[in-house]
Amino acid sequence: MRAIRMHAIGGPEVLRLDQIDTPVPGPGQVLVKVEAAGIAYGDVMKRQGGFGQELPLPSGLGLQVAGTVVIHGLGEGAPAPGTRVMALVEHGYAEYALTSAVTPLPAGIEFNSAATLPVQGVTAYQTLREAGGLRQGESVLVHAAAGGVGSLAVQLAKLLGARLVIGTASQPKKLAHISGLGAVAIDYHSDDWPRKVLDATGGQGVDLVLDSVGGSVAARSLDCLAPFGRMVSFGAASGTPAQVSSMSLMPKNLSLTGYALPGRLQQPGGVEAAIEELLRYVAAGRLEVAIGQVFPLEKADEAHRAIGRRNTTGMTVLVP
Repeated sequence: MRAIRMHAIGGPEVLRLDQIDTPVPGPGQVLVKVEAAGIAYGDVMKRQGGFGQELPLPSGLGLQVAGTVVIHGLGEGAPAPGTRVMALVEHGYAEYALTSAVTPLPAGIEFNSAATLPVQGVTAYQTLREAGGLRQGESVLVHAAAGGVGSLAVQLAKLLGARLVIGTASQPKKLAHISGLGAVAIDYHSDDWPRKVLDATGGQGVDLVLDSVGGSVAARSLDCLAPFGRMVSFGAASGTPAQVSSMSLMPKNLSLTGYALPGRLQQPGGVEAAIEELLRYVAAGRLEVAIGQVFPLEKADEAHRAIGRRNTTGMTVLVP
């Protein structure tokens, strides 16, 4: 089969299309014919060595796919061959992928959309509801709101009862995308963006901030929080981790929480509720999975370059 593998740690040029053996599922595994592989920011970080782990090279890449079951070793009651599914995987940039669990797709949900839900969808849902504790009638600030997680978080915040959603981005087309999702759009490259957030909330500040940017954006987000507000930190796309003093949290009784999907997956039933809710919203047409770019599998390096240049909005998907 054809598969994209990284042959070194580095830029997009380390990604190559290789011909390798199709994996064979063992007990407790499912072989999925991949119809779409969603690109997550974690893939970019892995390619750059951002997780600090030693990798056997060449190494596969890709955390999430959608496709059809080919064969499985799960026993009775497992989805039959030909069932349309989505799944978390380890090496999804390929024509076939192994996984230990699959989620059948409701009729009407396209493969491209489903391939982004296991990572971006779950992250958006859990940062809002579980890590962020969003309550009915609260206000939410979503940084990088034109990206994969952000586009879903803006919509989910409204579905979960937020009265006001504000999204930040850095380019006119991204700001237009955020406005199209029904949020107040603010350019966070403007020096006075915290003041604009406060103005949008009538000077009160927001109840919840979702931050995947880090750096000064995270630090200045504290100024945008209402008393007893919360911030969920789940990334550092700026290249600089958030630097927040505990003393800065005290005057307004603020809370700072970290979120990482891998840790959630280690908990019993870690993502099942999120997946169920996401599929229900998408199937009902209440949640739009914005697919911004679709690349053929062999163009994975170009897809990573586009993400690195921050030229993408919504989700980016590879199609074998």
